[in-house]
Amino acid sequence: MRRPDTGPLANDDDAADASSGGRFGVGHRVRRLFASRVFLLALVLSTVGLVAGGAVPVVGYLGRFLGIALAAFVLAVFTSGRRYVEAGLAGALAAGLGFVLGTLDSALFPVVADYGLQIAGVGTTAGLLAALLGHYLGRDLRAGLTKEIE
Repeated sequence: MRRPDTGPLANDDDAADASSGGRFGVGHRVRRLFASRVFLLALVLSTVGLVAGGAVPVVGYLGRFLGIALAAFVLAVFTSGRRYVEAGLAGALAAGLGFVLGTLDSALFPVVADYGLQIAGVGTTAGLLAALLGHYLGRDLRAGLTKEIE
């Protein structure tokens, strides 16, 4: 039902929300697109996945990316909504830093000095893709588990 006093200027609260970045403003859109708490959780999960996956001796570097994908998968299963930005950024950040720090402790230090940016770029891109794939698969599983059976 429509009230007779509704219109573009009928409610001053809506105008205040729009001007202060409330319900309709840019601030609400940014909060909807990126949640810092979810990002911190994703970063912790990605870092744990990176370390745990890298600790498996048989799979080596591939285990790091599997750990990041598993972390994003867990994030997607246990959180609601699309959190691709948080998961992707956390995976990329963890993998990029892990790649650079992983090569610093090796005997290939001159290689890092020459190709550090490229090494970090490869690690970051691989971490981003692993996190996005893991998050996608986790959301798919969550949608399948929560779908109503007819």
